[in-house]
Amino acid sequence: MTETVPAELTQYRRSIDNLDAALIHILAERFKVTQQVGHLKATMGLPPADPSREREQIQRLRTLAVDSHLDPDFAEKLLNFIINEVIRHHVAASDNQIG
Repeated sequence: MTETVPAELTQYRRSIDNLDAALIHILAERFKVTQQVGHLKATMGLPPADPSREREQIQRLRTLAVDSHLDPDFAEKLLNFIINEVIRHHVAASDNQIG
């Protein structure tokens, strides 16, 4: 038996799909910029991680999350995941600069 999906649900799902696509495109753009940062840091001999900057970013995004009615703990977890991936890329760029 085939289940009929209400039109309203289909519309919501289409909106979610569009937002998911936008998130992926935004993350791709973000990583293009952080890749440039990683190469610059490697060239200048700067460390891959900047804990002070990371703390500032986390606090800033927690505030944005609250203002946007999004769970700030979730926002922090997401940003930490992204930051860890960026640092991994910066370490690789640094290793390539040395090697």
